[in-house]
Amino acid sequence: MTHVHPAGAAGGGELRIRPARAADGDLLRALDVATWSHLHAVTEPPSPGAPFFDDRHRTDDYLVAELPAAAPAASPGDAARVVGYVCVVPPTALPVNAHVRQIQGLVVAPDVRGAGVARALLRAAAEHARAAGARRLTLRVLGHNAPARRLYESEGFAVEGVLPEEFLLDGAYVDDVLMGRTLL
Repeated sequence: MTHVHPAGAAGGGELRIRPARAADGDLLRALDVATWSHLHAVTEPPSPGAPFFDDRHRTDDYLVAELPAAAPAASPGDAARVVGYVCVVPPTALPVNAHVRQIQGLVVAPDVRGAGVARALLRAAAEHARAAGARRLTLRVLGHNAPARRLYESEGFAVEGVLPEEFLLDGAYVDDVLMGRTLL
């Protein structure tokens, strides 16, 4: 499955969303390192040398956004630049909620933010979840991350719950906001 979206301001070419490959690991880790912030993360900053994919983070769980390279490619592997990813997984291993998928990571390179990459990744995630038989798509977002919350709401997600002051980040208590949408 590969989705193509006009990229507009994101580089003047077509944005492609495709399944992740094992070879993407270093690029996705570099994106994590470059974008980590307590605005959206409750974990410690990622280690630049740690592998991106492992037993809990499988390539099958990720969709990758890429744009055509700015200059002519020196080799076929240089033909595109990875600018983001989304991770879509079952929220638990329980059969009773196998009809649900959860977004557990959405990252966009800083230089292409605001150009529709995150929106395209969310739409591809919904299609990916639907194709896997999911009826619902959920996510968690930190209460102080207003830009992400607005984006999710504009893509059909609604607040389904709030865990007040769930996290203590940089000396401030932050709500954990649970959001979801139907895929039917």
